[in-house]
Amino acid sequence: MIPKPSERAAIISFALVFLCGCVLGAVTMTFWLHPNLHRPPASGMNMSVKEWTQELDLTPEQTRQLTSILADFGHYYDNLLADGNSRVLQILTPEQRRRFERMMQEHRKQ
Repeated sequence: MIPKPSERAAIISFALVFLCGCVLGAVTMTFWLHPNLHRPPASGMNMSVKEWTQELDLTPEQTRQLTSILADFGHYYDNLLADGNSRVLQILTPEQRRRFERMMQEHRKQ
């Protein structure tokens, strides 16, 4: 059964609102929330593995495991970010893609 014109308009409107929400969420995460999540805490508790090892008196095996966990998280995060960017690029026009790439380059410089 083919939807009526008014039903098609409602479906298209719903899809556009959903996609706009996805794009707004991605842009908000990329340009506002993401940078704020990765700033060192105000208390200055940005600790290295060496500091964790000393402060927690980690064994060499625990230090190796901690380093591996942090590396795995870094790889996971890089993959997640790349996937998000590629999904955003899929919905953009060629002109929007060029502008998006410029925005990303500017953001990386900061």
